Amino acid sequence: MITPLPNNPVKGSTSGIAIMALFDLLGRKWNMRIMWELRDTSLSFRGLQEKCGGMSPSVLNTRIKQLTTAKLVSSQSSGYELTILGSSLMQTLDPLRDWAIQWEKNCQNSL
Repeated sequence: MITPLPNNPVKGSTSGIAIMALFDLLGRKWNMRIMWELRDTSLSFRGLQEKCGGMSPSVLNTRIKQLTTAKLVSSQSSGYELTILGSSLMQTLDPLRDWAIQWEKNCQNSL
C-alpha cells in the first residue's frame, strides 16, 4: 500500500495538497491510534501491539512503515517513538482533544 505524502495524488484527492495527504494517512485504520499511544513515550513493537489491542502484527508492521515513511514515527533502540514532526502534529491536535471533551460533556447532559 502506498503511503500518502504531499505532492502526490491520494485517496479522495488528486491535487497533491499536503492536508489531503495528511487526512488520508491519519484516516487509515490504526494510524491515529498508533500516534496517540506514542504521544508521550516510546514503545516496543509488542508494547505498541498490546496498547492497540486487536491489531495483528502484519497490520502494525504495515502501519509503522507508513508512519515512518511519512516521517512521523521513527525506530530507536528504545522502541518506536514520534519524530519531532510527529510530536508537533500531536500538539496541533490538543485543541481538538479539548473540543472533544466539551462535546462529550454536552452529549452526556442531553441524555
